[in-house]
Amino acid sequence: MMTNRLPPDTLRLGLPSGSMQQSTIELFARAGYRVSVDSRSVFPRIDDDSISAVLFRSQEISRYVVDDLIDCGLCGYDWVVENGNDTDVVEIAELTYSRATSSPARWVLAVPEESEIKRVEDFEGKLIATELVNTVRKYFAAKGVNVNVEFSWGTTEIKARILDGIVDLTETGSSIRANNLRVIDTILSSTIRFISNKKAWDVPWKREKMENIALLLKGAMEARAKVGLKMNVPEAKLAEIVGFLPAEKSPTISRLSDKEWVAVEVILEEKQERELIPRLKRAGATGIITYPLNKVIP
Repeated sequence: MMTNRLPPDTLRLGLPSGSMQQSTIELFARAGYRVSVDSRSVFPRIDDDSISAVLFRSQEISRYVVDDLIDCGLCGYDWVVENGNDTDVVEIAELTYSRATSSPARWVLAVPEESEIKRVEDFEGKLIATELVNTVRKYFAAKGVNVNVEFSWGTTEIKARILDGIVDLTETGSSIRANNLRVIDTILSSTIRFISNKKAWDVPWKREKMENIALLLKGAMEARAKVGLKMNVPEAKLAEIVGFLPAEKSPTISRLSDKEWVAVEVILEEKQERELIPRLKRAGATGIITYPLNKVIP
């Protein structure tokens, strides 16, 4: 039995260890929270005295939230489902970030390219390896297909040629392609979820704190692919330039001491920057500056 060393008068926050640890800490940093981790401790330090944090594997966090070992935590939706906790927790926010991409990760049912299996029904009586045992069993039961599902302790892709098939997690599909596997179906799509136990959610100050954290984390994610852009524009060219500027609402325009010029500021997608800046320059804009953003709050 694990002893809870987190102070009861703080918001007890679970953070994922392992592959998601660094990207989570970086997201919190962009949101304004400084999290530091000692390699010999599972208790990170966070520069907010009302929050006490602990590192757990993503697979464990939803269970510890439900058991009230922690008030809230960030973990994959796949493990919330696998642990059977999807109706036992409050989902505060969906956070579309991961170790490799901002797209949802997928648990896919796959076989070797040379396999005779073409459809889900062809798995009748077959053996499948996966970490997501409960979810896979429910998937095949819903399809009316009888299969044997065994837990995989890792290197699941390799087992596709030893057993009849696998269900494994993929973000980019590169591992599936590298192992010459063919996807039969997607079992589950998963993103990171910020979840709370119902007891903590009913405590007003904890609920407000969790909502504040979610707002800042989502703002940090929104800012990842965006930049701010400032420039000086001749008054005579303002209408033309504003006409092709993307903006969240509308550009901010400020008058300069020289009445023939104005300052214009917008937020835009980073990928638009390389196309837009030469066009702005040709249209007469000067003093063009771009800068990264930490948070964008809609």
